[in-house]
Amino acid sequence: MGSWRVWRWVPGAWRPGLGVGARPRDAGFGTEAGRRPQPQGSRKRKNPVEDQPFPGLLRTENLGPELLADVLRAAVVDQKGPLVTLNKPQGLPVTGRPGELTLLSVLPQLSRALGLGHQELQVVRAPGKEASGLVLLSSCPQTASHLQKFFIHSRRTRRPTATYCAITDGIPEPSEGTVHMALKLERRDGVDLAVPMTSPSRKDILGGVKRTLSHFHVMATGCGCALVQLQPLTVFPSQLQVHMALQLCPMLGDHTYAARVGTVLGQRFLWPAETTEPRTQLS
Repeated sequence: MGSWRVWRWVPGAWRPGLGVGARPRDAGFGTEAGRRPQPQGSRKRKNPVEDQPFPGLLRTENLGPELLADVLRAAVVDQKGPLVTLNKPQGLPVTGRPGELTLLSVLPQLSRALGLGHQELQVVRAPGKEASGLVLLSSCPQTASHLQKFFIHSRRTRRPTATYCAITDGIPEPSEGTVHMALKLERRDGVDLAVPMTSPSRKDILGGVKRTLSHFHVMATGCGCALVQLQPLTVFPSQLQVHMALQLCPMLGDHTYAARVGTVLGQRFLWPAETTEPRTQLS
């Protein structure tokens, strides 16, 4: 999925907030690691971002823990007190199996690189592997716990804590609305895919099906695409991608769920999710 920009509401206007992906002038580029000046003594080291397939997508198989920590240190956008905010590149998972290279696995190295000593960082909030965006870290367990409880309470009371932006293939009609859909995860070829369920039973809900809810608002349009604000009021893997596909306007860069939207004689329709395999999104 492409870069997302996240905003927060302050009286009278939207301002950049938690979860910001690329800034407007960097659209499509998930990390500033290649543009920030390197510290003394590291100028001769080959920039690990140069080995990536394109700016913004990170392939962890090309990196080791120390190099990944260097990339993340260079992607730090703010550090105040116990809080550290960095711009996570697309393609970097937050968690994984033992031995896998993830954000969580290199936090000790990143803590040392930022001069925090024995104060190891903890993840407070982070976007998933497929998205770039701001990661909020804390070196204080009490601060991390307080913020995590705030986000949990906000979700339970259906208060949006973040607003994402995405570019969609197609223009949603109407231009503003709410998507309600029950989703479940199905394992296919080793990948968990979110599948809609139109009429879930109580047994389905107890079995892992979740009712999801998102607001969307079209901010701008052009060339058959739209810039859409998205506010998820529930949390489910790939919720926003699936919701925009259900609007027949998949996100640009969505190579998993965009295939569910077909076209016949210029009219869009949904393929059955159960029989549609992910494929590379065509431009």
